[in-house]
Amino acid sequence: MLKSMTGYGWGEALAGNKKFTIELRAVNHRYSEVVMRLPRFMMVLEDRMRRRIQSYVSRGRVDAYLTIEDGTDRRRTVKVDKTLALAYYRAINDIQKDLGLSGQISIEHIISQPEVFSPEESREDPEEWWPTLEVALNAACDDLVGMRETEGGTLQADLEARLDRLGAWAAGIRERAPEVVNNYQARLAQRIQELVRGIDVDQARLAQEVAYFAERSDISEELVRLESHFGQVRGCLNGAGEPVGRRLDFLAQEMFREINTIGSKAQDEVIMALVVDFKSELEKTREQIQNIE
Repeated sequence: MLKSMTGYGWGEALAGNKKFTIELRAVNHRYSEVVMRLPRFMMVLEDRMRRRIQSYVSRGRVDAYLTIEDGTDRRRTVKVDKTLALAYYRAINDIQKDLGLSGQISIEHIISQPEVFSPEESREDPEEWWPTLEVALNAACDDLVGMRETEGGTLQADLEARLDRLGAWAAGIRERAPEVVNNYQARLAQRIQELVRGIDVDQARLAQEVAYFAERSDISEELVRLESHFGQVRGCLNGAGEPVGRRLDFLAQEMFREINTIGSKAQDEVIMALVVDFKSELEKTREQIQNIE
């Protein structure tokens, strides 16, 4: 089954007075990218968490959010960087003297500067909480994959319907193709008769011109390759759940190549109308493919 690249996953786990909650938000992306948003003291686990998420998700951008609720009655402390505060004071004082400015430097000027105050970091060992965090992370990944598979099923049904329409237009082109040469031969013979006005026409030369046109406008190879692409797309849609988004995108490009060649070679109004419909639907199909993992 196909998987969409968009989705949401949520997981939660408890350990003692702590509750770990993980949210995963996935959107389309050409490659695999996982952006972690963790409390600073938990960042030592960032790479491990990223690898775990990527084991579930092979393509798309995933934003991962970890929140920790601590029910322990613990007072938090604030650290004051006095050395940095003094450096800010001296810098402000120097600027004031250099610019010839008057006025008092107040405490507000100092404490509003970055990193003068900072919360005291937790001294807990993140490794102690990994088993609990892992439970929440796995649950969030399972939830995300489930949603992506559900949306992927909807995308698959839509793509199969579009592929049927493309196949019908390709069949119409194949059915019309033999008439192209016959019509050209009839038009050419009529024009020649109008020009020569009753003079005998060299039938061998006429046959040679028709044969040349038939060779130049032959689209059988393009139709065969188009049918091959249809088969490969259906194989991707009915595969074993492996990521196929990039392969489908490549096949769509190849189908564009073949249908463009058919349009340029056929020189037939009926086929051209079918080509326009085909290309329009194929463009919509390719837009849907961009959502597939």
